[in-house]
Amino acid sequence: MTPSPAGLIITPCTVLTHDDQEQVGFVHDAAIVVREGVIESVISSAQAEELPAAERIDGRGQIALPGLVNCHTHAPMVALRGVAEDLPTEEWFNDVVWPIESNLTEKDVELGARLACAEMIRGGVTCFADHYFSMDAVAAVIEQCGIRAHLGEAFFSSQGPQGREKSLEFALRHRGGAGGRITTALAPHAPYTVDDGDLTATAALAREHGLPVHLHAAENRDQAEASLARHGVTPIEVLRRTGILDTDVLIAHGSGILDSDLPVLASASGLTAVATAPRGYLKFAWPTTTPVRALHDIGIPVGLATDGAASNNSLDVWESMALTALIQKSTTGDPRWLTSRQALHHASLQSARAVGLGEVVGSIAPGRRADIILVDLTGPHTQPVHDLAATLVHSVRSSDVRTTIVDGRVLMRDRELLTIDVGAVVEELGERMPALLDLSHGRRIQDYST
Repeated sequence: MTPSPAGLIITPCTVLTHDDQEQVGFVHDAAIVVREGVIESVISSAQAEELPAAERIDGRGQIALPGLVNCHTHAPMVALRGVAEDLPTEEWFNDVVWPIESNLTEKDVELGARLACAEMIRGGVTCFADHYFSMDAVAAVIEQCGIRAHLGEAFFSSQGPQGREKSLEFALRHRGGAGGRITTALAPHAPYTVDDGDLTATAALAREHGLPVHLHAAENRDQAEASLARHGVTPIEVLRRTGILDTDVLIAHGSGILDSDLPVLASASGLTAVATAPRGYLKFAWPTTTPVRALHDIGIPVGLATDGAASNNSLDVWESMALTALIQKSTTGDPRWLTSRQALHHASLQSARAVGLGEVVGSIAPGRRADIILVDLTGPHTQPVHDLAATLVHSVRSSDVRTTIVDGRVLMRDRELLTIDVGAVVEELGERMPALLDLSHGRRIQDYST
């Protein structure tokens, strides 16, 4: 009996895989069979020759990887790329970013999200965790453009109870949206902008409704020290006493996590993860970075992130992967940490776990959703290849991604975006810039004071 055609077969290619100990390896001259958006098998290219398929992609000279996950960003902030440069954190927020964000309209958010999704799809990102405002507009963009996302409507205590209620309502309404490509979280901004009462209420809502929490905490050392001086506890200890650590929680940045915080995180009853976005820490001249090795030692997954393009200037997760590996070597004084294979583990399974999708994406294996990217290694900057993992981490650029697939659907083929008209988005966003950047009103959506 002739088998029914697969939806998609990618052959021949080299496939990044994980063994039963989660060690990264590579299978050469392979084929990936996708059926109904799910990876059915990874077989030899010879075995795939006679299999029928609705669509075939030639992967010669390319490496198939699990799609990258951007574990913490503010996608619509691409509209602010480059407007607040060379400033300390407090001035960056108070003098530029938060005044501009008081001008935001839902249309600005939609266009920014659309441009961000185009950038991420072109860079091999198949899923991102977003924490911003007017998130109904972002969800609509996800529905249309085909990417996967973990979304939360951000709120401050200064908004009153309605901020928290809006975050919950968004999370419940959009959970499972876009054919299952949207997952949701409650999204309090941070312990320094959301008071203990709101954090405690958020934790209770998370437990009641089975929702995770995504927030900034211990972003930098100054925040940790200010919290200790003013309140006698670190931001991580605030998360414990308010019950946030009893939920599944994604902590953005954590470069201010202290040694005393590690036992607190280790004893958390929820699934705790940290997202690291090292480029921004370098730009802000923060003295410390996310303690990846210490978190590894207590079993906390660390996912890769970019933060928003207003602080990072790009949504390039490849750069985040390389910088994470290099900065860890420097801060630990050990060139053996992180290895390239360890960095690829952070980029794949650990990042998937950080956004609650550890059993759904993050590896190319039977039963996983078919979020797959093809990376071209024929460029002179990637040749010769002596160590494939090192080439992927330290030589590959985001522009080497040729094809991006989410749920078995091709969103970019041979560098051509298929679901977003970038030119039209850039033109319309440009027309809106004068109103968005007008600071004459003197308002801020919030004050930065840790």
